[in-house]
Amino acid sequence: MVKTNVAVIVLPYRMWPPDLAKFKFEFLTLFKLLFYKKSRTVAIIMDIEINMEHIANLLFEVRILKDIVRSGYAFLGSGKETIAEHSFMTAFICFAMARLNPGVDSEKLVAMALVHDIAEARTGDLNYVEKKYCETDEAKAVSHLVRHIPFGDEIKSLVEEFNLGESEESRLANDADQISFIMELKKLMDTGVKGPEKWLPIILGRLMTQTGQRMGEAILKTGWDEWWMNDYSE
Repeated sequence: MVKTNVAVIVLPYRMWPPDLAKFKFEFLTLFKLLFYKKSRTVAIIMDIEINMEHIANLLFEVRILKDIVRSGYAFLGSGKETIAEHSFMTAFICFAMARLNPGVDSEKLVAMALVHDIAEARTGDLNYVEKKYCETDEAKAVSHLVRHIPFGDEIKSLVEEFNLGESEESRLANDADQISFIMELKKLMDTGVKGPEKWLPIILGRLMTQTGQRMGEAILKTGWDEWWMNDYSE
């Protein structure tokens, strides 16, 4: 007989409430408090017929972020980055931040970074000049993007929390968003491009958390290829 620390709860589809994400969190928390130690893993399996075509459409829509270029680099006259590349770097920065801040919800932090620009699959990326003349309805874009997805409310909740910037996770994720850009500016500056030095003080001034500020300072002091040259020998 194999012993396991995983408890599995099956909830029939008819028992699902309208606010699924909130219900799942509250039910899971209550179940842990009543019956299980915190170290025990509790898995909730939702009994539902999932339309995998909707999931496939979501994946293809998110995939297009690999093809959409971030527009702000036009002001630098150099550099190029897609939204997907930026989101990956932001998510990895959040992964590191979570290990430096053990009290935060690491899963939420990384997930928030992954989806924070998901609306741009429909709206595109507007730089600060374009935003003076063009308006986008990000909430509407996200709502339409996830409307057929069983976990769509979770994605909407993460994007909303990121935009509000009130929780510790959202503040860290917003800093990671800026740090990802700082890294690109530092790389351009180290390779001889003129222009990033004008923007770096502005971006650094946006950092809100101590972790983000310390990380930003360390990046400015470190050469972009220093890791490659460490312990170099012929």
